[in-house]
Amino acid sequence: MRISELHIKFLLPLILILLLLLFQYQLWFGEGDMFDAWALQRQVDAQQTENTELMKRNQALAAQVQDLKQGQSAIEEQARADLGMIKKGETFYQIVRIPPPPPKH
Repeated sequence: MRISELHIKFLLPLILILLLLLFQYQLWFGEGDMFDAWALQRQVDAQQTENTELMKRNQALAAQVQDLKQGQSAIEEQARADLGMIKKGETFYQIVRIPPPPPKH
């Protein structure tokens, strides 16, 4: 009987250590392991950053639409910037830069 008690004292901790190692292996290298979780977290972070940027852009576009709906000054500003519109009585000046001649060899 003394031998079986001795076996239990050594076998039980050994079995528990083996179970712990098995669970640790599954945690680090099994399906859905820690590396997969870290990769997914990086993807979530990147998507959140992109969503934030898109939300800011959408807010700016919504503000621009609101300005265009409310007044003529915003429409005029847009036409000047995009279409080169000039008012009556204004003089349009266009500055053309001439590139320097190529160096001679």
